[in-house]
Amino acid sequence: MPVRAEPTDKAELITQLLFGECYTMLLTQGNWHQVRIAADQYVGWIDAKQHTGVSAEYFGAWQAQDHPRSLDVVQMVSDADTRIPVTLGSRLPFFDGMTLRLGEQKLFYNGAATNPLNGHGPQAPADKRLVLLLKMAQVYLKSPYVWGGKSLFGIDCSGLMQQLYGLVGVQLPRDARQQIDHGRTVHFVSQTQPGDLAFFDNADGHIVHVGLLLDDQQILHASGEVRIDPLDHNGIFNRQRQKYSHKLRLIKRLLAD
Repeated sequence: MPVRAEPTDKAELITQLLFGECYTMLLTQGNWHQVRIAADQYVGWIDAKQHTGVSAEYFGAWQAQDHPRSLDVVQMVSDADTRIPVTLGSRLPFFDGMTLRLGEQKLFYNGAATNPLNGHGPQAPADKRLVLLLKMAQVYLKSPYVWGGKSLFGIDCSGLMQQLYGLVGVQLPRDARQQIDHGRTVHFVSQTQPGDLAFFDNADGHIVHVGLLLDDQQILHASGEVRIDPLDHNGIFNRQRQKYSHKLRLIKRLLAD
C-alpha cells in the first residue's frame, strides 16, 4: 500500500505498508487518511479505499509482540473466500505455523517464515541472525530502486536495510538519517564485519544513503537497483562508471559480536 506525502495520488511516495502492518489514523481529509505507522512512527497519507480497521484489542496485542515474517519471494494467505498475495519480509500477525489473524479474520499460510526456534528473532544468537541476514540480502539483488519502496518489486536504500534487519528481529527507523543513530561505531573500514551498516552523506553533510557490508569490503545497497560494489575509506566505487558514487560518513554495527 503506498503511503504518500500529501493526500493525493500525485504526491510523493514516502514509504509503503506491507501485509500485516498496523497503523493509527490521525485525521481524515476527503478520501484520504493520515496515518502513523506503528512499527516506525512514520507519518503519511493512505487512500481510504485501502484502509482496513481493526479493534483496539487487536492493535494492542499486535504491538505487544514481534511477529514472524514471510521468507518467500511471493506467497499467498487465504481462506475459503480470500486470497491475498504477500511478499518477502511481510509480517504474519499471530502466526502459529499454519494460521494467522488479520483483524477478526483467520487466514492460512503455508510458506516459509522466520522462527525463533530456527535462530531467527531478537533472542537468537548473533551468528545465526547474521547468517539469515546475509542470505536474504542476496535475494534482493537486482530489485529495482523505487523511492519510498519496501518490497522486492521496488525498494530504496533505507527501506532495504529496514526490511533486512526486520527479518532478524531488529526494528530500524525508516530513513537513513534516522538509522545512523543505532548501533555502535566502527572506526575503520578495515575493521568492518559482514552485517555492518555504512552511511554516506552529501556535500551538505546530510546522510543520504545506507548499505549493508558483506565479505571482502563489499557493500550491498540500492542505487538504481540492489547491487554489490566495493567499499573503501572514501566510499562506494562504481566499477561500471569507474567513479565513486557515494561518500562514506560512518559505519555502525547493530549485531553484537
